[in-house]
Amino acid sequence: MNNAGIIDLVPVEERKRWAQDGTYPNRPVFTLFASKAKAHPDKKAVLSPQGDVTYAELLDAALRLAHSLRDSGIVAGDVVAYQLTNHWLCCAIDLAVAALGAIVAPFPPGRGKLDIQSLVRRCDARAVIVPEAYEGIDLCEVIESLRPTLLSMRRLIVQGNPREGWVTLDELLSAAPLDVDSLPEVCPDSPVRLLVSSGTESEPKLVAYSHNALVGGRGRFLQRIAPDSEEFRGMYLIPLGSSFGSTATFGVLCWLGGSLVVLPKFDVDEAIKAIAALRPSFILGVPTMLQRIAAHPLLQSVDKSSLRGLIVGGSVIDEATVRKCCDAFGCGFISLYGSADGVNCHNTLDDPIEVVLSSVGKPNPAVCEIRLVDEDGQEVPQGEVGEITARGPLSPMQYVNAPELDERYRDPQGWVKTGDLGFINDKGYLVLAGRKKDIIIRGGANISPVQIEGLVMAHPDVVTVACVPVPDADLGQRVCLCVTLREGAAKFSLKAITDFLREQGLEVNKLPEYLRFYRTLPLTPAGKIDKKALAEEAHKLGVLGVDPVETGQPAPGLSRSPVEHV
Repeated sequence: MNNAGIIDLVPVEERKRWAQDGTYPNRPVFTLFASKAKAHPDKKAVLSPQGDVTYAELLDAALRLAHSLRDSGIVAGDVVAYQLTNHWLCCAIDLAVAALGAIVAPFPPGRGKLDIQSLVRRCDARAVIVPEAYEGIDLCEVIESLRPTLLSMRRLIVQGNPREGWVTLDELLSAAPLDVDSLPEVCPDSPVRLLVSSGTESEPKLVAYSHNALVGGRGRFLQRIAPDSEEFRGMYLIPLGSSFGSTATFGVLCWLGGSLVVLPKFDVDEAIKAIAALRPSFILGVPTMLQRIAAHPLLQSVDKSSLRGLIVGGSVIDEATVRKCCDAFGCGFISLYGSADGVNCHNTLDDPIEVVLSSVGKPNPAVCEIRLVDEDGQEVPQGEVGEITARGPLSPMQYVNAPELDERYRDPQGWVKTGDLGFINDKGYLVLAGRKKDIIIRGGANISPVQIEGLVMAHPDVVTVACVPVPDADLGQRVCLCVTLREGAAKFSLKAITDFLREQGLEVNKLPEYLRFYRTLPLTPAGKIDKKALAEEAHKLGVLGVDPVETGQPAPGLSRSPVEHV
């Protein structure tokens, strides 16, 4: 137990083993970053269209923030929450909080009032940092309205103009840099960051990570992709405040000594311009982001020669997306299977395309060991489908203030139950087989949305797709396709896409019965397709009693609905 009240559910002998065998650096993250800044002070740490920041400048800003935060009463074990768009200041806050032995709890912009309340209350944040507004929402007002329920909150910090009751981020940065010798001694096994994991719970979960687990786990995952001899310049399309984005400060900067490329928000045109101007070696994003960039004509006219690979996570990736992206970006494709809950497996640039298309790579015990188990928790034989469980140097400490989640998802040996299904093939690669809960049940038959989405993505006009359930009084659920098309493409009929799916070999009882076109699919704050929002919209079709209508010559036993455009 530490003074933040967070305990480590991974057996202590395992953590000691990873420290003794050199897997863990066994040094706190700020110390690691400071050594990188001393070694190459003039190297660019963060690049963006708004300007660049060197390692020395970032170190100076972090020490100024640390001075102000310490004077505000932030001590080891306290939690500092923030919700900022991608900016070098995110990295400075991460480092300043870590230098004090405190814990940073970022969460991606776009979280609503209920989520903000849940997250800040659950982590007992002592301070919160937000911009004045985001997409028309006054975030300061939101925090102020929640203040009476946030008993631990002591300091309100705004990025922007002065405001009564708030201190500005610029004021904090105006302090003198803290003397490094005055910093507290920080245990590398203590918590340093809380990651947000939405999962399937009604409220977002928070997962606690130590210095060692972030650097020796998530950092080493990046090192395996880009060995020491190569410069890692990662362009983060996903929010730095997301789980996926946690590798930025702690992996790229503190461990690899590389550089970050960031944009204030995801925008296809700006991302393409940044590829040409800022020359990243890797792009980190979720499938829908890469799909949209790959489909844009401008990508073909810019210099992409700096790119070595795309690191793509967040959801199962279909063959069509992999091939389209490899062709459009002209570089390798790394399919990442990972989560805030403590799982990691991925392909490498050395894997042939057949491996990338059929698996998420070989488990790497130096980062995360994978074990497939049955309903009783017993390991299944190689080749058989089981629930994916994970434990390794990357493993988090525990869920924050949620013992019921620890009970549900962790076992006494520290293994995390992911709720995902998969198997290890005869070559040792992990093959995903869907989620235990991500199934549409139509007339008693289980239908995998992932299978249908992968087949639809093979259509030449489709850019992104999501498959969600529509409630039905007779069959329980029916299948709805939500689709975006490439620019200039004509909308196809429901019959045309079901005929296409039949040609791909999809069974009749799995064919979609509703089709909705979107200009862009809604995204979660982490940048994934927001299937919950799509399902809620599709749910209205069932609630309103929209009757499936026969069109053309449907396959036997299949009824079809009108096409909708959103």
